[in-house]
Amino acid sequence: MRYTTLGADSGLRVSELALGTSNFGTKWATGADKQVSQQIFDGFAEAGGTFVDTADTYQQGESETYLADFLAADRDHFVVASKFTYGSSGQTGVSKTGNSRKSIIRSLEATLTRLGTDYLDLYWAHSPDLVTPIEEITSTLDDLIRAGKILHGGLSNFPAWQVAQAVAATRALGRRPIVAAQLEYSLAARDGERELIPMAEGLGIGAALYSPLGGGLLTGKYRSSTEGRLSTLKSIIQREDSAQKTAVVDALLDISAETGTPAAVLAIAWLRARNARSRTSLVTIIGPRTTDQLDSYLQALDLEPTADQYARLDKASAPVLGIPHDVARTRLNAVLGDALAQFTLPDGRPLS
Repeated sequence: MRYTTLGADSGLRVSELALGTSNFGTKWATGADKQVSQQIFDGFAEAGGTFVDTADTYQQGESETYLADFLAADRDHFVVASKFTYGSSGQTGVSKTGNSRKSIIRSLEATLTRLGTDYLDLYWAHSPDLVTPIEEITSTLDDLIRAGKILHGGLSNFPAWQVAQAVAATRALGRRPIVAAQLEYSLAARDGERELIPMAEGLGIGAALYSPLGGGLLTGKYRSSTEGRLSTLKSIIQREDSAQKTAVVDALLDISAETGTPAAVLAIAWLRARNARSRTSLVTIIGPRTTDQLDSYLQALDLEPTADQYARLDKASAPVLGIPHDVARTRLNAVLGDALAQFTLPDGRPLS
């Protein structure tokens, strides 16, 4: 397990994998009971994992309740993050959800009680609520930092312009509560390369990447079965609904057949290699429901894709960046031609 700080502008030390705990609990249609959740938590910790990510809405609050017992023996060893916005069981409705100052403070007090702790290392806004100004969110997080209730703040599922606005405004005021963004990212969904990841790199904040297997798509299992999110939650984060996603799964399964390595392990290993090429700290959030799934994630820590394997997966999954990115690249190619290939980025990647 490698370790990093969450962003170039933060001293918050985290493991390269974060344990997402949306499956800790049995209040939803799918999840792990307390005994299995404890085994997953212990296995993650034994592998060197220190970063734990939960939310008040996960399993209607049961995820946080489970974690209270798991963390009790050595709370300060772990970096604990939770989220507000959607509320938990019995704490929903117009006055008890969203990102208002009232909702943030109310949600935090309930989360701290469920977790059995007096502070959070990181507190995320789970999503924009389409109503609350970003200034209200950041000023509230700043107040909570000054009160010692949280150490850092972050924004999850926010557009890049709002994250950049929040970071710039807080820095101008001498406050720095926003240290990271959270977004979906995998071989099946590299949309974050348009704006969010370049923004994180440019501002020196970290990024936590969730759903690294596309909700199970990148395991290849949905080609032969609907077992998983598709059958339990009647939904899936990513479907094989485009020629590109088919090409990605094909490439994973081809390499899997050639090497004998499960497609899921290859997908995580590619992501780990991709993260190492970033100019800021990218942390992958894993969300196992079983100990076998945890073992699959951890196997990727010992696998380094070959240059050819990385390139095949990279090419199959490359996102269309759109305007203005592709316009700039097209014009540079027209002006510089082959000379463009001689340029490299600071991390050694070719510009072309």
